[in-house]
Amino acid sequence: MGLFSGLMGNASEVDDADLEKVLANTLIEGERVEKAYKVVRDMFIFNRVC
Repeated sequence: MGLFSGLMGNASEVDDADLEKVLANTLIEGERVEKAYKVVRDMFIFNRVC
């Protein structure tokens, strides 16, 4: 994602597998990341519990 794209509010998708590794101590057992998007420094994470 480029700086201009981020400033315009265009979100880029974040790799779910990498994010699950980063959030390993935060997610509860059976919870997994479905989709994640990043806009500049903010991140929106959609997850579910299996």
